[in-house]
Amino acid sequence: MLLGEKMAQGGDFLFRWRSYILLAFAPLLLMTFSEGEAVEKLLGEPVEDVYDMLCIAMVVSGLVVRAVTVGFVPAGTSGRNTTGQIASQLNVTGIYSVTRNPLYLGNCITYLGIFLYAQNFYLAFALTLFLVIYYERIILAEEAFLAERFGDEYMRWAKDVPVFWPRFSGWTRPALPFSLRSVLRREYSGWFAAVLCLYIIETGLEVVGEGEGWFEPGWLVALGVAAAAYLLLRTAKKKTSLLDVDGR
Repeated sequence: MLLGEKMAQGGDFLFRWRSYILLAFAPLLLMTFSEGEAVEKLLGEPVEDVYDMLCIAMVVSGLVVRAVTVGFVPAGTSGRNTTGQIASQLNVTGIYSVTRNPLYLGNCITYLGIFLYAQNFYLAFALTLFLVIYYERIILAEEAFLAERFGDEYMRWAKDVPVFWPRFSGWTRPALPFSLRSVLRREYSGWFAAVLCLYIIETGLEVVGEGEGWFEPGWLVALGVAAAAYLLLRTAKKKTSLLDVDGR
């Protein structure tokens, strides 16, 4: 088997289990809490506050990239399917006209923002290296599937659009209007997971790292709102048709 084929085969495995593989980093993340808030110890609390806001901005930016992607795509594309590759048509407009993998770009920004928030830069660096290998293989598997599925149409698009880092000079207006309901139906779990992760990290750094009791009304409110939104949107998705959109 050629190396490229073997890497693509590994990508198929990673694709099917992509919702769970990164959980392997969770124990490592929890272990870093005992080190406390490195940025505050080194540079002081005002600098740490700015640093925390920048990390949160990264997390939100990654989620926004995903939302912008999902809000414009038709049904049968850019989904969370794990059983196999699915593509009813090829997305080539909107954000897909500046990068071929906007969802993975958004994921990387979000993951890195969360791990940087833990203030352990060795772990953040290790995650970055892992993400490069991880998504490289998934993308290879997807490219093989799309090239076979769409042939010359895919090859022409891939020739002009970067695989990962956006090139905004190639922007093309989205073929479909933005659908907020599609975003709410498909992305609510990711937003809740991000808030929960940040809350756990903040609590761990204060309680385990600093040995202090911790009660922050702002974070508790944020977590409560995120949890309520998650339950509401999940119920709407599972029990009603409020979030259904024709063709999405």
